[in-house]
Amino acid sequence: QVRLVESGGGVVEAGGSLTLSCVASGNRFYITAMGWYRQAPGKQRELVARSITNGGTDYAGSVKGRFTISRDSAKNTVYLQMNSMKSEDTAVYYCNADVVLLAETRTSTSWGQGTQVTVSS
Repeated sequence: QVRLVESGGGVVEAGGSLTLSCVASGNRFYITAMGWYRQAPGKQRELVARSITNGGTDYAGSVKGRFTISRDSAKNTVYLQMNSMKSEDTAVYYCNADVVLLAETRTSTSWGQGTQVTVSS
């Protein structure tokens, strides 16, 4: 299995910025996609941004132009730079990775434990 560990959550004022990081670790795997989801209280988990290996990126319409996803493939790390933050960005943010487990020749999806992001107005 692949373990994902997030960091960088916290409290930020409206209009401010925050950067989340997520590192993937495990035995012999290949990442096909990494991304970020979020879940606000009383709401369903939703896609925030996703990066396809050797492909493109997808963003939720609500964050386009404000958030940027990037990856460091050598470090198996994905980042989410969040700018011009709004109160509606308040949520638990989860890292997600689709991987190929090379030893088992099968695909798998992993989730991080989540990190709280709170935007104060």
